[in-house]
Amino acid sequence: MKTQKSFYDFNLNSVEERLERSHLFPKLTGFYLALQEELSEAEYQAFYNSEKESLRQFTMQPKLSEPTCAEA
Repeated sequence: MKTQKSFYDFNLNSVEERLERSHLFPKLTGFYLALQEELSEAEYQAFYNSEKESLRQFTMQPKLSEPTCAEA
């Protein structure tokens, strides 16, 4: 089973991958474009990289098992 790429996994140097990311994540793409216009390049890169790292850490956390109901 193929897992879907996250927003941050696409190669931004590839036109095809940028288009695919825009198609899969239109609202997030729009958010980052607007953010890029409002922040300096250094601020934008710091924010983007911290969000990317946050997602990486979140997805690496061990999955907790579902609680089971005790039989009465």
